[in-house]
Amino acid sequence: MSEYISSAANKLIKEIASLRRRKYRDRLGMFLAEGVRLVEECANAAWPVEICIYTEEAAARERAKAVIERLSATDCCRMVVVSEDIYNKISDTEQPQGIMVVLKKRQFSIEQLLLRQDMLPLLVVLDGVQDPGNAGTIIRTADAAGCSGVIVLKGSADIYAGKTVRATMGSLFHLPVMEDLSPAELIQSLKQSDIKLLATCLQQSDVYYQADFNCPAAIILGNEGQGISPELISAADACLNIPLVGYAESLNVAVAAGVILYEAVRQRATL
Repeated sequence: MSEYISSAANKLIKEIASLRRRKYRDRLGMFLAEGVRLVEECANAAWPVEICIYTEEAAARERAKAVIERLSATDCCRMVVVSEDIYNKISDTEQPQGIMVVLKKRQFSIEQLLLRQDMLPLLVVLDGVQDPGNAGTIIRTADAAGCSGVIVLKGSADIYAGKTVRATMGSLFHLPVMEDLSPAELIQSLKQSDIKLLATCLQQSDVYYQADFNCPAAIILGNEGQGISPELISAADACLNIPLVGYAESLNVAVAAGVILYEAVRQRATL
């Protein structure tokens, strides 16, 4: 049964609107996923939905109606109908689709990221990747490449920011993503798990396709301007680069992630 909220001053509406800011996402342990595609993906992944907020106009459209009915059939999801005016005030997108959900953040450990038994572990580590679009695209690419998970170090983009969530195109709900580790914590955990650290950098490095990915590995991607922290470069088992043929000084970090990850996919396909 859906409830109708008609006032933007309603306490619940204010709490939902506050989730657009990181400090409230951190404080409440919640985040927003907006748009039909993302709501469908979190439902497909069985990610528990706390609240679904939608407009009557959205509910009249076929795809939105179908996912609203799916969520309504669950016992744990609170269904809230609002006017388009109220929805637009809490929306974080330029062209609101009239449907969003409130979700609980999930916490993962290194051990959980390595649980899959059907493949050699392959992790992606983000060290200071600050652009939310890049971070989300890398998570999406890691999912497509069949990675075990993504580790987002302190100082990187918030994976639960609206732009990051949208850039994942739903992969956030299917791939374990661990956040807020320090470089020292990462090094200790991966070394204990016998994971090979492969850092992307230009100095004293090998061409990426010369690396051997047929082993448990973590590919470390650095800040768009500064690269990987010296601490991680010192701890890396190997440093990799992607040759640049033209005049460009560098590749976008999300593009670099795709190039290297699919070399790992290619090598592992021959096992």
